[in-house]
Amino acid sequence: MKAALFTAPGQPLSLEEVEIADPGPSEVRIRITAAGVCHSDLRVLAGEWGATPPVVLGHEGAGVVDAVGSQVNHLAPGDHVVLSWTPSCGTCRYCVSGRPQLCQVAVATAYNNVMPDGTTRVRLGDQAVYSYLSVGSFAQYAVVPAQGAIKIDEKIDPGVAALVGCAVTTGVGAAINTHAAMPGESVLVLGSGGVGLSVTMGATLQSPSMLIAVDVSQDKLDLAREMGATHTIDARETDVVEAVHDLTHGRGVDVAYEAIGRASSVETAYDALAPGGTAVVVGQVATGERVSIDPMRMSGRELTLTGSNYGSARPSVDFPRILAMYERGLLPLDLLIGDRVGLADLDAAFASMAAGTTSGRVVVDFP
Repeated sequence: MKAALFTAPGQPLSLEEVEIADPGPSEVRIRITAAGVCHSDLRVLAGEWGATPPVVLGHEGAGVVDAVGSQVNHLAPGDHVVLSWTPSCGTCRYCVSGRPQLCQVAVATAYNNVMPDGTTRVRLGDQAVYSYLSVGSFAQYAVVPAQGAIKIDEKIDPGVAALVGCAVTTGVGAAINTHAAMPGESVLVLGSGGVGLSVTMGATLQSPSMLIAVDVSQDKLDLAREMGATHTIDARETDVVEAVHDLTHGRGVDVAYEAIGRASSVETAYDALAPGGTAVVVGQVATGERVSIDPMRMSGRELTLTGSNYGSARPSVDFPRILAMYERGLLPLDLLIGDRVGLADLDAAFASMAAGTTSGRVVVDFP
């Protein structure tokens, strides 16, 4: 099969013919139909996150089951699925307590780009090839843990389904699972990329009195308006915290979501809070970054700073739940897709993402 391989930081992706194995007993092989281009992959390409090459990048994907392992009984060839980059082991303390996004086995294996047994399923000649977050969706096929493939309705656009595998669940989940604003509260969303726009859609479901979107791109801010933002702030033209206080008559917002992945914007989200407010860190920063906050203000004003991994999602429950809301018209996920490209166009897509010129999520379609 063809796959886009990461070989070294700062280098173009290498489009190679590689071999993919049959699925193991608890695994499935997926024919990829669509994959999303995510900033997390860009972090690896830029060397901001470590990954041992060669790696098939891509962790936002959808496809059709091609083959199943001998112990898999909940999926069959022909089923349409969304791939999850936190395949739940089902037995660790986090999985059994309803927090599979914190699965200890996934942290030890998927986060190191290997299968649960510590090995890989892709080879380039005699060389083992890793699959990013045990997915590797920038390829024609992927072998994944069976728990990481969530069955969906075959009528769903594969491009939309792929985005549910990461950006949508991360953003919508942060707004409805990790910390949901109460109806009538004020909300701030820092960043209007794929994740930030998904936060905006999820926050809109909570009927906030005010939903403020922030970005440096007017096109992205226009999209945020379409998805439910009542106010927008162009961070190139104004100080965000001052603008928030102007809009809220000096009070600040009840809930702020950071969806950019920068230490400075985490601090901005915290500084924009009203007394009793909560800031939710949704974006993921480069390795080694730190934030600085005033702990006296935290205790004196009873502020909360919390994290959200994968939208605190239970993929087997939340993927179908999100897609059901999409089908009912409650989540306009189609608006997220900005461009559709082929596998050979990935380098250009990442260059546009790095430059901040993309508007909406780029989806890779597979013939």
